[in-house]
Amino acid sequence: MSDTSYDVIVIGGGVVGCAIARELSRYKLRTALLEKAADICAGQSKANTAIIHGGYDAKPGTHKAYYNVRGNQMFDTVCGELDVPYEWNTSLVVSFAPEEDSAIDELLERGKKNGVPGLQVIGHEEILRREPKISKDARRALLVQNGGIVCPYELTVAFAENAAKNGVDFFRSSPVTSVKKGTDGWHVETLSHTFTCKAVVNAAGLFADEIHNMVSDDKLTIKPRRGEYYLLDKKYASSFHAAIFQVPSAMGKGILVARTVDGTTLLGPTAENIEDKTDTRTTTYGLAKALSGAQKTWPDLPTRAFITSFSGLRAHCDRDDFVIGEVSGAPLFFDAAGIESPGLTSSPAIGSELAEMVAKALNAEKKPDFDPIRKGIPKFRELSNEKRTELISQNADFSKIVCRCETVTEAEIREAIRRPVGARTVDGIKIRTRAGMGRCQAGFCTPRVLEILSEELNIPMEDIRKSGAGSRYVYGRIFEGKESA
Repeated sequence: MSDTSYDVIVIGGGVVGCAIARELSRYKLRTALLEKAADICAGQSKANTAIIHGGYDAKPGTHKAYYNVRGNQMFDTVCGELDVPYEWNTSLVVSFAPEEDSAIDELLERGKKNGVPGLQVIGHEEILRREPKISKDARRALLVQNGGIVCPYELTVAFAENAAKNGVDFFRSSPVTSVKKGTDGWHVETLSHTFTCKAVVNAAGLFADEIHNMVSDDKLTIKPRRGEYYLLDKKYASSFHAAIFQVPSAMGKGILVARTVDGTTLLGPTAENIEDKTDTRTTTYGLAKALSGAQKTWPDLPTRAFITSFSGLRAHCDRDDFVIGEVSGAPLFFDAAGIESPGLTSSPAIGSELAEMVAKALNAEKKPDFDPIRKGIPKFRELSNEKRTELISQNADFSKIVCRCETVTEAEIREAIRRPVGARTVDGIKIRTRAGMGRCQAGFCTPRVLEILSEELNIPMEDIRKSGAGSRYVYGRIFEGKESA
């Protein structure tokens, strides 16, 4: 094993870990991020509701309430700097039965206590005026003006790319096996390296309890909570304007119907406590529950429009709140643990404040040359014909459509590989370009994506993975060369 020394090690490459890394890159600190998977954004950050939550739901006085509201307020700046698509399309939390009406008033009061601006309660007629396809059983709704939608994987990638641009080193396929305090600082071991550092930030998602418990006697327990979803074709993108929530329960915010920034529509999630932190199966029971729940909101839901189903896992902590800050008895070890919903919304604020904590503890100064700007890969599908012609004149690979469903070009795929913290897997291409996310769900474009990855990375196609170990597409060649006549 080699020994690598840093000022700060961030453990975890989800949206929170990458947000922290980006904020740490503002300071004169040598920082590295370790991710156990083959790519960043491989866990709960890529499989969630993609909502910018207003902040009305969290219990007043909790970390969830504080970071949700502050994070929400940062999205205009963050997404502007990082060129990430988002939209303030509002949210509606709707009651569909008399016994649910009082919950709307309770959420209104909770939101006011949390400092959420612009909340109001609307009635049956106004709900139907705003959302004609909603169930006629809709009675009352909390209108959340600062509710929005964002692309969660593009936000994560943007945080990472900007962090790398400003000096952060990324180590993927680097699961942490041990964290120990030594005389020269913290020792963080992976399968291939032993890192030493002054400070550690634990943003390991579902596994943040295991990392925390390596250094603290005050143990955490994180249980995975599985949510199952359906995804509808873009043909139905105009069915709803707002994200439509039902009255929440102790298990979460309930089944929603929400358009994504890319034009598809999400239905879900369910909420099921499970034991296996890697179990992202979809189930007959779970998908049936997601469907029946969504039909409560949208009775005429077009089930023939489903293009895929998937599940995501949430990191539900036994503290029932985010665990953020320096760990007692473990100086310069900082937690960002138990980050479930509204973690995506909270990520800019968690990143900013944890970086400030670490920088203050290490007496680090800000860099005068920090560059907050990151430009995304041009999206050929969104461009005018004039702009398309201009790009093709500069790079002929823009004329080669690889993913027909999403109109993704070869130039975009190659750029996704070549960028800082570039794609190394088929799923890595998918989250950076949307190649494979359309109606055919990668049925046509996968072979060409494999070829491009092989060419760009200079590795055999047999070594290309969908997402990591055990997910290869190609196992070998049937024959070499041409058959003899």
